[in-house]
Amino acid sequence: MTSMIQLLALALFSTLLLSTRVTTAFIPTAPHSNQQQQHQHQHQTFHRHQNINTSHKNNLFDLIGSMVQNFGKKASASHILIKPTQLPADEAKAKLLEIKEAVANDAAEFARYAGEYSDCPSKAKGGDLGKFGPGMMVPEFDAIAFKEDVGVVHGPVSTSFGEHLILVTYRSGEGDDEE
Repeated sequence: MTSMIQLLALALFSTLLLSTRVTTAFIPTAPHSNQQQQHQHQHQTFHRHQNINTSHKNNLFDLIGSMVQNFGKKASASHILIKPTQLPADEAKAKLLEIKEAVANDAAEFARYAGEYSDCPSKAKGGDLGKFGPGMMVPEFDAIAFKEDVGVVHGPVSTSFGEHLILVTYRSGEGDDEE
């Protein structure tokens, strides 16, 4: 068990190390005059630049946290996606709220609305995304799938793909579930 934990920690650390966009470079600045150009090779000025994309870094920490917290679990969900190219965010949210009210947590109705309104290829299957593990979806979607109630329509939820309604249909690893 200890070696498995150490292996998991090493894998997470490696992922963190390889996935974060932390760059440290010494970049020469441009000379300020012709006189400086003559002595450029002798007196190059260097500035240290750090570019840390904190949004990417925080998403990575959220992803790793979800993977550890939900280790071994599986979830299944359906969704209705309205992409920004389909409607602006505020209009998409309003439309999704109308749909949410009409669906009222009914899986069959949700599938019908997904087929009609979703801008995702999964609409052909009533929005069904199948089973997935923690970290396989964007963090906002992952949080709903692994933390919120099963059988309830959640949202609207904003992700990098657009606005979603999410119906969590199954989650393993919670007591009496057998999978």
